[in-house]
Amino acid sequence: MKEKKTLLTEEGLNDLKKELDELINVKRPANLKAIKEARALGDLSENADYDAAKNDQAELEGRIKKIEKMLENYEIIENKSSDKVGLGSTVEIKYVDDDETDEYKIVGSQEADPFMSKISNESPIAKALLNKKVGDIVDVESPNGVYKIEITGIK
Repeated sequence: MKEKKTLLTEEGLNDLKKELDELINVKRPANLKAIKEARALGDLSENADYDAAKNDQAELEGRIKKIEKMLENYEIIENKSSDKVGLGSTVEIKYVDDDETDEYKIVGSQEADPFMSKISNESPIAKALLNKKVGDIVDVESPNGVYKIEITGIK
């Protein structure tokens, strides 16, 4: 079975590389030092500092492996068209029912961050918007029912 590629914007790729560099060159050595210091305190069976440092090490190594796996099999997404919504597009929308507006950037699932207005291409809103044009009104299915949004701009 062919492995699914991780979809990343150029910015997302750079962020992952920076995170990996910090994990390997800053956090890993600090964690190893914490383990060594905790070990020096003596009895490991009742050493909370040692347990915490080992748990941190497991999380750290897990994240490093996950990022390395993503970087082995990624695809850069960029929207070359400003007339249709695609991966990498920033889309301005208006909710038809209440005239509220929002702006979202459509990114791969690994890069999604709703607090930064970056939504996954697998989200209901993004699925409804993909390949649509300015002026189109689309139905978005949500757990609370279907609602309509209008595309007011694409960057």
